[in-house]
Amino acid sequence: MPVALVSDTCHYLPRPIVNEIGLQEVSLYVNRAGSAEREADIIDYGAYYASLAAGGALPTTSQPSIGDFLAVYEPLISSGYDVVSIHLSGGLSGTVAAATQARDQLADGGGRVHIVDSATACGAQGLMLLAAAAAVRMGADAAAVVDRAEQARASLRFLFSLDTLEYLRRGGRIGGAQAFLGAALKIKPILSLDTEITAVERVRTSGRAFERMVSLLEQLKADGRDGWVVQHAHAHGQARALVERGREIFGSEPVFTSEIGPVIGTHIGPGLLGVGATRRALL
Repeated sequence: MPVALVSDTCHYLPRPIVNEIGLQEVSLYVNRAGSAEREADIIDYGAYYASLAAGGALPTTSQPSIGDFLAVYEPLISSGYDVVSIHLSGGLSGTVAAATQARDQLADGGGRVHIVDSATACGAQGLMLLAAAAAVRMGADAAAVVDRAEQARASLRFLFSLDTLEYLRRGGRIGGAQAFLGAALKIKPILSLDTEITAVERVRTSGRAFERMVSLLEQLKADGRDGWVVQHAHAHGQARALVERGREIFGSEPVFTSEIGPVIGTHIGPGLLGVGATRRALL
């Protein structure tokens, strides 16, 4: 059977790529001013990050409902598709659990829906989806599509720097970065996303954090991970500069560059700069 790809909205792939690969999305929610908004409906990221920086009560975020997933799965199954559904790390969100519960409620017991916990998020999740989409284009069955995504995950590395740990602390998603709290709120942490947020190292200035991202790109290239990406949160100038350095290092364009949206952005705040890569041959 043909395979359809489904994901939540926390991959932050550029919209033209989403449309090109035919990705079906199930939106997470941002809760602010007493109401819940679908992340997919929040278009002006700049205004959202400006509102975060202005202070006040921090918005909260929530996973899709089982019904949200069923609204996507049921029409695909009825149209004759098998479904591969790749989601935000279960260590960060209950999204993959909601997807699993929705699958189990399908009439056939969900045997044609294959749930994948990406054990990551953002650009790394996006690269897994692109690897899965490459397998779909080649006519692979659902098991082979899942295998391709997992190969990309095994080859992946994704790291990011933050302007501050304050948003992670306030949102309760500090994870392994807890070690950097206290007086270290003044530092610029370098973190990784492997199931949950993990502390890697710390630097003292934004300039040093940028150069550390450059050195990470060099390391990714040396390791044979040549399908590279840059993501940011309201750091457009730094992201453009990092892409320029990446072009020099890899001799190629990034697979994509994009801005992280409100759900993840609520927990990390403006100023994130991230790099990641997997093997381009998988994409």
